[in-house]
Amino acid sequence: MRFGFSYVGLIYLIMLTLPNILWTRNRPKDYEKYAGNENRILVALERAGEILVSCLALIFSDFNIRHWSAWSWWLVFSFLLMVCYELYWLRYFRSEKTMEDFYSSFLGVPVAGATLPVAAFFLLAVYGRNPALMAAVVILGIGHIGIHLTHRGESRRG
Repeated sequence: MRFGFSYVGLIYLIMLTLPNILWTRNRPKDYEKYAGNENRILVALERAGEILVSCLALIFSDFNIRHWSAWSWWLVFSFLLMVCYELYWLRYFRSEKTMEDFYSSFLGVPVAGATLPVAAFFLLAVYGRNPALMAAVVILGIGHIGIHLTHRGESRRG
């Protein structure tokens, strides 16, 4: 693991943040009804994971593009997941913005808004051979995907 600025990490964080900023003005109908019931442990894991992933993605140069090798495919697949994440958001912003729209699958990936970026950052960690980011992504994934699955289940029950 090499300390240094990661422009790839910055690109990923921008791709992650911009749609979320737009989402604050385009929340699904009744979202607050479910957000108030979030499991505190999952929220704590999500917040810790968000902070850790954001910091680690920026401070290790391991994630920057290197010479091409078979290992580079990890970065390619990771980036394709981030592109799918952006496409998921485009579909959501064009939808009626219901809870069902927000927690929908995309290309067969369940709760895509949570799963795609977690998987993308995990593959980025694999590409960078960075166990610290891997661990942070697991923490984030447990909290973030757990919250999304809970909300999806609650919204389906009505």
